[in-house]
Amino acid sequence: MTLLTVLFSTLLDLLPIVAIIFGFQYLVIRRPIKQLKQVLSGLALVLVGLALFLVGLETALFPMGTLMAEQLTSEDFLPTLAQGAERRWHDYYWVYLFAFTIGASTTIAEPALIAVSLKAGEISGGTIDPLMLRIAVALGMAFGITLGTLRIVLGLPLQWFVLAAYVLVIIQTLRSPRSIIPLAFDSGGVTTSTITVPIIAALGLGLATTIPGRDPIMDGFGMIALACLFPIISVMGYAQIAEWRERSSSRRESPPS
Repeated sequence: MTLLTVLFSTLLDLLPIVAIIFGFQYLVIRRPIKQLKQVLSGLALVLVGLALFLVGLETALFPMGTLMAEQLTSEDFLPTLAQGAERRWHDYYWVYLFAFTIGASTTIAEPALIAVSLKAGEISGGTIDPLMLRIAVALGMAFGITLGTLRIVLGLPLQWFVLAAYVLVIIQTLRSPRSIIPLAFDSGGVTTSTITVPIIAALGLGLATTIPGRDPIMDGFGMIALACLFPIISVMGYAQIAEWRERSSSRRESPPS
């Protein structure tokens, strides 16, 4: 994959978006675009940036995710088995640790999450701490990815985990502060973005390829679904804990009647 090929492909992908925006601006709104030169230069930067990012995915992130999965599940790395014994789920503890740490670290660095958390802190007037929101989302993402790797190791159906997670999301939605629910659902979407998704997908496919008896098509995908759900759970859980602590504090401070 050469940079020029990716650049041309990215240009074709961006053309419909640009055509719709400029079409609505000139044919529907019928007004010139303010600071047209700045807009055009920004679009050029987007084109180059996306092309470089796609090349980076193919040359670094996808191979690294697959390589880590292969190395962590190699027989030379895993604990030595007794003669005739079979691998157990707990033999892959380094896989779970890697999934948790890479999930948390990539989420903390996710540009979309940083933007949303800063905007949430700004609009809430300081009620929502952007750093605590990012930590809550990162922990949910890390747990979701870890659970996804465990599912692949055990070979269990994805629908069991997704249904259980949705039941928990519904219960929390009914019991969480109403102001946090939209932000929690948005947090689940912004986490699966430019940095996180390539590594998650590569890790899942790598595990399903290297663990005996797993099918990359059936078992390798689905980790992104869990990665979307568990940040919702963790953010609503963070809001519920904060609300409970606030109620407990107000009870202690209120004078006895």
